[in-house]
Amino acid sequence: MKTIKKKSQAKILKLFFLGIIISLGFIDKVKAQNTEDTAFRNPPINAEVLLSNRGMTFQAIIDKKFVSAPKFGFFSVTNLVGEWDTNQVNDYMTQASLTYDLFKGFKLTGGFHTSSGTGMRPTVGVMYNYANQDWLIVAYPRVDLSKASNVEGLVLVEYKPKINDNWRLYSRIQCLYAYTMNIEKHTRSYIQARAGLSYKEFTFGVGTNIDYYGPIKHNENSFGGFVSVLLF
Repeated sequence: MKTIKKKSQAKILKLFFLGIIISLGFIDKVKAQNTEDTAFRNPPINAEVLLSNRGMTFQAIIDKKFVSAPKFGFFSVTNLVGEWDTNQVNDYMTQASLTYDLFKGFKLTGGFHTSSGTGMRPTVGVMYNYANQDWLIVAYPRVDLSKASNVEGLVLVEYKPKINDNWRLYSRIQCLYAYTMNIEKHTRSYIQARAGLSYKEFTFGVGTNIDYYGPIKHNENSFGGFVSVLLF
């Protein structure tokens, strides 16, 4: 039975890396076809605090490109949960990766992931993002390069239609699911929902986090108000 599991895990990893290799094969072809101006504007850092019945949740998202080499960049997501009844932060996750633009909207990533449950591990993945004035969509599957490897998927969708020159409606759904391959069990997952208003670079409103931990999917829920700011 263990042999079958190991073979199954090996196949998943092989398919993952095969997908990356195939994607890399498109780079030269896309370069030849690409006639767009390489000028770009880096998106801002998004920093958010949710104050809830459970405690305080902080999230920061960074997605930047290098000015001198815009094909390359840096992506990071940090989540911290501080509960009211403890002085310690027992729930944290940070991932940080260098990125390389494959073709429009798709990036190859490689870096590290650390959390309160797994420690620090090297990781690779493929990211897709789409953004315009009203929508932001991010899909990010990744895999740890470690013995007890986690496969994880992150999806974020924002909708922020314009009210006038300064104000917008704001809504967001952000979901994460992590699965440990060697034990074939759930590791960590969450659903985050936000609804409110944006004024220039500031956003505020109500939000909830629905968190699940470990193989038994222990559940903790948070409900409260949030404030976020875009740091240009």
